[in-house]
Amino acid sequence: MHVTRDFSHYVRIAGEGIKHIDLAVEGVHCAGCMAKIERGLSAIPDVTLARVNLTDRRVALEWKQGTLDPISFIDRLAELGYKAYPYETESAEATEVAESRFLLRCLGVAAFATMNVMMLSIPVWSGNVSDMLPEQRDFFHWLSALIALPAAAYAGQPFFRSAWRALSAKTTNMDVPISIGVCLALGMSVVETIHHAEHAYFDAAIMLLTFLLVGRVLDQNMRRRTRAVAGNLAALKAETAAKFVGPDEISQVPVAAIHPGDIVLLRPGERCAVDGTVIEGRSEIDQSLITGETLYVTAERGTAVYAGSMNISGTLRVRVSAASEATLLAEITRLLDNALQARSRYMRLADRASRLYAPVVHATALITILGWVIAGAGWHDAVVTGVAVLIITCPCALGLAIPTVQTVASGAMFKAGVLLNSGDAIERLAEADHVIFDKTGTLTLPDLEVMNAADIPPNVFELAGRLALSSHHPVAAAVAQAAGARSPIVGAVEEAGQGVRAVVDGVEIRLGRPSFCGAEALVGGATLDPEASIVAFSKGTEKVILSVRQGLRPDAQAVIAALKARNVGIEILSGDREPAVIAAAHALGIAEWRAGVTPADKIARIEELKQRGAKVLMVGDGMNDAPSLAAAHVSMSPISAAHLSQATADLVFLGRPLAPVVAAIDSARKALHLMRQNLWLAIGYNVLAVPVAISGIVTPLIAAAAMSGSSILVMLNSLRARNASREIV
Repeated sequence: MHVTRDFSHYVRIAGEGIKHIDLAVEGVHCAGCMAKIERGLSAIPDVTLARVNLTDRRVALEWKQGTLDPISFIDRLAELGYKAYPYETESAEATEVAESRFLLRCLGVAAFATMNVMMLSIPVWSGNVSDMLPEQRDFFHWLSALIALPAAAYAGQPFFRSAWRALSAKTTNMDVPISIGVCLALGMSVVETIHHAEHAYFDAAIMLLTFLLVGRVLDQNMRRRTRAVAGNLAALKAETAAKFVGPDEISQVPVAAIHPGDIVLLRPGERCAVDGTVIEGRSEIDQSLITGETLYVTAERGTAVYAGSMNISGTLRVRVSAASEATLLAEITRLLDNALQARSRYMRLADRASRLYAPVVHATALITILGWVIAGAGWHDAVVTGVAVLIITCPCALGLAIPTVQTVASGAMFKAGVLLNSGDAIERLAEADHVIFDKTGTLTLPDLEVMNAADIPPNVFELAGRLALSSHHPVAAAVAQAAGARSPIVGAVEEAGQGVRAVVDGVEIRLGRPSFCGAEALVGGATLDPEASIVAFSKGTEKVILSVRQGLRPDAQAVIAALKARNVGIEILSGDREPAVIAAAHALGIAEWRAGVTPADKIARIEELKQRGAKVLMVGDGMNDAPSLAAAHVSMSPISAAHLSQATADLVFLGRPLAPVVAAIDSARKALHLMRQNLWLAIGYNVLAVPVAISGIVTPLIAAAAMSGSSILVMLNSLRARNASREIV
């Protein structure tokens, strides 16, 4: 059977006669890697562009149309030592990238204008303003206006647009007082300059925008960069399917190119990438990622299979089915949608503060102006004092209070192997006081291990591992890896559904089912693990059995102990059989567990805990966990999880250890503490500064300087989030 690979789905036209593709690349760490990749790809004839983005670990490639296949680039990168896969940029991410670039441009314009306007203000600050010639003073003021007015008009767009949308909806947000303060300061400065006044406040207005934009950029980049890394990892593990393009020809294509009615080939050891029905073949399939059940089920003609199922023994032809309301995936999707709608009502800490902030600031400024007028002051002095109140209370510190901590904390989490999928995940994770773990693939490793390897004679184990290299069976792959096998046995023959055999030094050796190896008696006399798959190996009359199963994550016991030390409740909810769940719960010292639960059962348990006032952290990896991940107060998934679960979870952790769960909780708790501290710092600053501004002691320029000082204090305090995680063991 002829097999090809087809990634044309990811290729787009970049210009006349030019094609473009983006590749996610694993293992790019430094400038040397960038140069190596760019040189290696540029050496391919007709390649017109090879550019590496080190931050996002992606390569942009362009070449002359009709001359090259994208597969050649992936093969070339493999030769250079890098794993690559086509990356498909989604429209939502493209929009977010465009918004991030726009904010950076706004910040650049505001910062440039601030530096220049402040330099023009130095002559005014350094001398006696009243002794300056009016022409000199007006010249500096008009020059400042020439820089500040267009810069503010451009750089202030994020705030002006947001304020206009809020006012159009007959409400307010933090951007309303910001916009009013900036516009009043600029407008009043123009009036002051026209009337040859001693002071203008262009520098104060543009400085406000600069500090506020720093907060916006930090917040945007924190979310975008973590999503970019998560998206890159997802692309590197993206699934493909072997689609029939002819009677005896298949093409390896991305799942996005598969449509209902297509026929795909599912070989032993492959994970199914589609929902469909078996039309030919017989095999065993592992549905633990979907249902949590570790025992294999028989698949034959007419059996429904789902994306995420692992084919174990035989080869299957599967007809891709259209999505319908009766499928398991449709049921999970409905539960997921309902759970997401319920969770979307959660409001972020800064948003709650801003609801009170805007009306209070407006009222304070208005009362100040009216109070001064009633006290006999002129409208000019009253408005200047009101503007000073607006500026000194402008929410730079409040705007930086949350995003600066989020940025620092997300960096600390990333170092601990945790990626953020949700902007308010840190706040919700800090509140978690009860953790629900799925078992299969979460407390256990997604890969199989040989549990009794130490009991097998080394020479026998080494031979079994070499024979296992000739099989596609995932259990055989586990044996080969555990034995450290490198060279397969020449002439080995695999018998579908039974095992693999070969002849070595005139003696037949076999690896597979106990009945295939004549080792049934050994199985009957052994004390078996309820979760284990039994594999036999025979060499003549010498026979052994190997117990293969998903082992617990290496630090699972230490993590459970660490969570208990932090006064966090723990339980297991699993779709697996009771004996398997009991074994894991006892090994980890978890007293509360439930087995054989459905997605709806998990949601019901979460709702029950919510009614008791618990803040639930759900940790799961299967498709069946996606609804409960969404229903929980906050959720985490391992990077090995089903794509649906990864997309639903608030946080994704990397690697084999479970330690990132504890590290994330520690970082989140510290971050929330710092967020609250920052908010109190911002409020305390206003409590002290507002009376001074109301009294008329400070000018708008001094108010802007005081506001900047509070912002710097908040940013310095946020840096304390870098070292939040305690030792687990």
